[in-house]
Amino acid sequence: MTDAIQTGGEGFRSGFAAIVGPPNVGKSTLLNRMLGEKIAITSRKAQTTRNRILGVVHRPGAQMVFLDTPGIHKAEKALNVRMVETALTSLGDVDAVLFIIDAAQPDPASEEMTAEALDKLRAPVILVVNKIDLVQKPLLLKIIDRWRQRADFRAIVPVSASHGDGVDPLLDALAAELPQGPPYFPEDAVTDMPERFIAAEMIREKVFRFTGQEIPYSAAVTIDEFDERREDLIRIHATVHVERDSQKGIVIGKKGAKLKTIGEEARKEIERMVGTQVFLKLFVRVQKNWSRDTRALRKFGY
Repeated sequence: MTDAIQTGGEGFRSGFAAIVGPPNVGKSTLLNRMLGEKIAITSRKAQTTRNRILGVVHRPGAQMVFLDTPGIHKAEKALNVRMVETALTSLGDVDAVLFIIDAAQPDPASEEMTAEALDKLRAPVILVVNKIDLVQKPLLLKIIDRWRQRADFRAIVPVSASHGDGVDPLLDALAAELPQGPPYFPEDAVTDMPERFIAAEMIREKVFRFTGQEIPYSAAVTIDEFDERREDLIRIHATVHVERDSQKGIVIGKKGAKLKTIGEEARKEIERMVGTQVFLKLFVRVQKNWSRDTRALRKFGY
């Protein structure tokens, strides 16, 4: 690789690509796979991603800036409406779009809602058929054929985000669609998200992982203190906000066991991110019906 390619010389391509699709199709898993490290939280529960997450992929001759977005779906609660608005707004100024669908568990209504939004775009769209490791080849070919008739995609790329299959061909297809131009970020940049934002997301992910079906959608996390004054230790105080007293009890668990597990697992993830020891203290607070309160949504960064 020549210096000209590394620094964005002649023939270098760079641009922004939105990752869109229904909830729980693997958008964040794919972003983490393409980056080679974790910046976006994931879970088996739908609508894990609530904000736009930016990730930067560096390849010989190209820099791809990805915008991971919340799942597009028919929304009713104020939080969900904000999430869908975030996803749709991300389509406005991108150079290309990755439209992701789930081959194993399709969501026809949300897929069509996403497709209709993409019909209005001028930017090239690549269809990404994810979770191909969970379906047989005849079904996969039927899915590809159906979508090929639905819209004029620049490419249709089958992938398994969890295993990495098809990711390199996908990046090749995307790079070919980006305009020529210099890189937007330095070679060592992976995201523009501050560490305290990612730390809050990692804590929220563990709330998703270790509580039941009801809690995740009623939980938000704020960072109250992020103290980096010591080189060998970062002190973090964070609050898990829930909507009801009963939910507070579930998050804390018997004799504080559940909250301890959430904190220990989140601390390990954060330490991997920051590369140093972390002291993490968690609090749980009830804020009635915050997910329906526009003032609370602003406070929590949605």
